[in-house]
Amino acid sequence: MSEMNISRRLAAELGLKAEQVERTIGLIDEGNTIPFISRYRKEITGGLSDEVLRTLDDRLKYMRALDERKAEVLRLIDEQGKLTPEIEAEIAKAEVLQRVEDIYKPYKKKRATRASKAKERGLEPLAEIILSQKDRNGDPLAIAAAYVNPEKEVPDAEAALAGACDIIAEMISDDADLIGEIRERTMRSAVLETKAADPKAESPYEMYYEASEGVAKIPNHRILAVNRGEKEKFLNVKVVTDVEAMERAISRKYISRKGSIYEDLMAATVTDAYKRLIAPSVEREVRAALTERAEEEAIKIFGENTRNLLMAQPVKGARIISIDPGYRTGCKVAVLDETGKLLEYTTIYPTKPREDIIGTKNTLFKLARKHAINTIVIGNGTGSRETEEVVADFIRESGLELRYTIVNEAGASVYSASKLASEEYPELDVTTRGAMSLGRRLQDPLAELVKIDPKSIGVGQYQHDMNQGKLEHTLGNVVEDCVNSVGVDLNTASPSLLSYISGINMGIAKNIVAYREEKGTFTDRRELLKVAKLGPKAYTQCAGFLRIAGGRNPLDNTSVHPESYEVAEKVIEKAGLKMSELTGGVSDIEARLGKAMGGRLSVSQLAEELGVGALTLKDIIAEIRKPARDPREDAPQVVFRNDVRSFEDLEEGMELTGTVRNVVDFGAFVDIGVKHDGLVHISQLSDKYIKHPMDVVAVGDTVKVKIISIDKAKQRVGLTMKGL
Repeated sequence: MSEMNISRRLAAELGLKAEQVERTIGLIDEGNTIPFISRYRKEITGGLSDEVLRTLDDRLKYMRALDERKAEVLRLIDEQGKLTPEIEAEIAKAEVLQRVEDIYKPYKKKRATRASKAKERGLEPLAEIILSQKDRNGDPLAIAAAYVNPEKEVPDAEAALAGACDIIAEMISDDADLIGEIRERTMRSAVLETKAADPKAESPYEMYYEASEGVAKIPNHRILAVNRGEKEKFLNVKVVTDVEAMERAISRKYISRKGSIYEDLMAATVTDAYKRLIAPSVEREVRAALTERAEEEAIKIFGENTRNLLMAQPVKGARIISIDPGYRTGCKVAVLDETGKLLEYTTIYPTKPREDIIGTKNTLFKLARKHAINTIVIGNGTGSRETEEVVADFIRESGLELRYTIVNEAGASVYSASKLASEEYPELDVTTRGAMSLGRRLQDPLAELVKIDPKSIGVGQYQHDMNQGKLEHTLGNVVEDCVNSVGVDLNTASPSLLSYISGINMGIAKNIVAYREEKGTFTDRRELLKVAKLGPKAYTQCAGFLRIAGGRNPLDNTSVHPESYEVAEKVIEKAGLKMSELTGGVSDIEARLGKAMGGRLSVSQLAEELGVGALTLKDIIAEIRKPARDPREDAPQVVFRNDVRSFEDLEEGMELTGTVRNVVDFGAFVDIGVKHDGLVHISQLSDKYIKHPMDVVAVGDTVKVKIISIDKAKQRVGLTMKGL
């Protein structure tokens, strides 16, 4: 497939213009990052979003890999002297790698098989005679007798016929068109059957101990559950097909002459070809296809959950007592100011075995008074429930203006014990770092969570069973898009945060921090060019996403790219403004520009006058109106509490407000203020039909729910959002 054909096919797939795709591919091939292309090359791409650009980039890589594989397969077949115009045409038409591999299968070097051994014994001519099915009279054994050769291990006519049929069976199993049909039939009509490896064994997979479901209909989350149950040896799994229907499909192609003396032989060979060679191979392919489908959906959900978690609204002005709960060693406490700076740390013992309630309340009171605390954060791990009760009592009794919230501590221990954490805070122990991380998650979720492997932040499903390469690729893209859409403060950002900025890797990020520590704060974006290993190309990619508050040029604290400063300055001048007025934003910038243009703003006219693209000009005007606007302002606000609820307080019919903690294929888990999140099954999410829970909820959403079931033994709560 030529580059031109790739562009046309991508355009058709994505509903874009071929020239638009070609231009975008050009930008990608030049080494531009997706965030940079999405934000600063809108005129070239036609304003494509980062989501569309990611899809285009992934499909481009696939199609190029397909082209490379086609060329390799053509070369390998040609080296065998077996390449024909027909094979070339079939490979040229192939649109997926599976089809190319099907065509190549007959020419692929195999380990010794029954068929290859039969060919070595000189039985290929006999196979061709049987396959032709021309003879209507005579005895197959008599015809096979001519191929008896004890020296070649063909002792009798029966052995000759068996070997010839092995050759035919393998030829049938190598038929690319037939295998494509069988695979499609299997995907459409087969059943995935699961049975218990040990019916008496207790496991989370008991619902699958005697179950079956159509391959075409089985939900993705069940595929992943079955795979895990099989991996953990609780389940035996197989793909069950209509064998007779499959054999009829093969017979229609290969038993072409009724009444031939070879008809029974061919029928037996078809059965052998399907059961011994085709069915096991197709079953593996179908299981692999189901897994790939389920993983793709799960990775997509995981990515969206991660995006919503990272883009949660920061809590500004929070002066925090952050508590990482525990039992034996107590609860670690970190006190943070509104910038996340550590002010003090200690340990309290509200939980067993000490249960020092009075001492805990006294410590909290002293810390809250001393540091003007307004917020308490509690991790949701071991001991969280008991700690929450003490904190709620303390807030009621203290007379102080305090509130508290529960923070998901997934991944906190991973970060606190990491090399990164020890480099950032070498003087602190692991537990204090963990408590700090929890508090900072509330103050700025994005800045803190980028320090943690995205797989560990608690919003996935079966993430450790998935293709890790694909998962890391997707989550890395999500984090990169989030960080660049928000932008970072060049003078305060950690290396972890900086490393996700367009054009910057971890090495350059550390060099930026080292420069900052040696030279002092950045006062101009152009200073970046003095950072080791940050050259002009990297500067172009990163500059627009890095903010400098209080620098020499107010535009440095916006997402206006330095390459557009001249245009921005002309816009400011045309609006009758001074650069100094930009700092707080100019809410009436459109009205000012309209007045300057004779009463009404025409972006296209002004863009033409200034020699800039209309899309770029719109972005510049938006930045002047509200410099460095944080897109997280649109996210739901954090739900704070000042009282506690126990599992025993819950009753069916009770209506509550909660926060969505995770979204999966079958529903959403909602934090309703007790130890375990409640589940809103997909059937209870809406009064209308929905295809997926993400159609109505996202991680971080505040939702109203009603309790419809309580399982006290398993500590499970069923919820509904219908009618609320």
